[in-house]
Amino acid sequence: MLDPKWVRENPDQVKAAGRLKRIPSDDNVDEFLAVDEQLRAVLPEVEGLRAEQKRLGKRVGGASPEEREKLIAQQRELKDALTELGNRERELKARRDEIALLLPNIPAPDVPEGADDRDNVEVRRVGDVPSFDFEPLDHVAIGEALDIIDIPRAASIAGTRNYFLKGDGVLLEEAVLKFAIDHMVAKGFVPLAVPLLVRDAAMIGTAYFPGGEEQAYRCEKDGLNLIGTGEVPVTSYHGGEILNLDELPKRYIAKSCCFRREAGTYGKDTKGLYRVHQFQKVEQVIVDVADNERSLEHHHAITNNAEELLQALELPYRVVNVCGGDLGQPQIQKFDIETWMPSRSGYGETHSSSRFHDFQARRLGLKYKDEAGKTRFCHTLNNTVVASPRILIALLECHQLEDGGVRVPEVLRRYIGKDRIG
Repeated sequence: MLDPKWVRENPDQVKAAGRLKRIPSDDNVDEFLAVDEQLRAVLPEVEGLRAEQKRLGKRVGGASPEEREKLIAQQRELKDALTELGNRERELKARRDEIALLLPNIPAPDVPEGADDRDNVEVRRVGDVPSFDFEPLDHVAIGEALDIIDIPRAASIAGTRNYFLKGDGVLLEEAVLKFAIDHMVAKGFVPLAVPLLVRDAAMIGTAYFPGGEEQAYRCEKDGLNLIGTGEVPVTSYHGGEILNLDELPKRYIAKSCCFRREAGTYGKDTKGLYRVHQFQKVEQVIVDVADNERSLEHHHAITNNAEELLQALELPYRVVNVCGGDLGQPQIQKFDIETWMPSRSGYGETHSSSRFHDFQARRLGLKYKDEAGKTRFCHTLNNTVVASPRILIALLECHQLEDGGVRVPEVLRRYIGKDRIG
């Protein structure tokens, strides 16, 4: 959520942000300004009536019986007027907040113009794309031959976009997740085990609602939602709190199951493990002071954390600066990391690294006291450390062997207990 005062003073920048992000915002900005103006007009009326009510209250004590009766009648009228104005004030504030939830965050100056992920701008490529002296297989064929992936049985039990991992497939996934956690704990990140079901407030606070309801699995009876990323409970962890300056930055990681409906992707990436309903993820989150330069430093650092993991897994990848049309409402800027997947003859997204400034913190009431003792909203950032099973696509396909086996990267061997699968 943007600062209402800032929106009031910079409406054209908010509209421009909407155009860059392909989020229609002009009408919302205009309505926000109109409602905000009405609200600010009501506030002095309320204060004036309260002051008059207080003044009459002082006069009642020393008034004659006849005068007291008139004063009490006036107080009743003031009370009724205050009730009506108070209701109006609450209605206007609720509407202003409702519109504010729809306004886009302001992109960084170097966010490129573009309509979708095809317009994302490559920042760098790392690692050599593998070449094979044999006809390489895709991860489904590899997994079925090694009896470590079973999609047909999962589909019969749970429907499309579901899967079983089996045997060494499970061990490989757990090895990657454990390596990711160890990698981040060594960097000083605190691991959290998080709730997988959260209230709407957490989804709104992290800016997944309103707008992302179609992608969430919702438990209507309980008013809870299955998380699509560990970002939601981790970023919400200190919601409503005022942190001390010496506590910051907060660095957390969370391993969690995640769930997404994949609404709107009918017919897209239907084969294999690329676009599934349930997956596991290790997510990194940073909460720190409201300093734009410091946030940018954190952004590069968390992106580098994920790059280090991919380099250790001996996987080629590229980093892209996400364009406006692919950026989403809450982000200031996002860098995607795409890992090479031979079956796609290209790079597939495996990580998203985002910074938000105080956009999420305002929604969550996540604050700190600065050096002057002033209460301010924090800045938040997040990035995937690793997500499975997408990472398994790259591991199985890039490290496949001519005899049908798969080489296990050296960093995973102590976790899985072998140097090859099959």
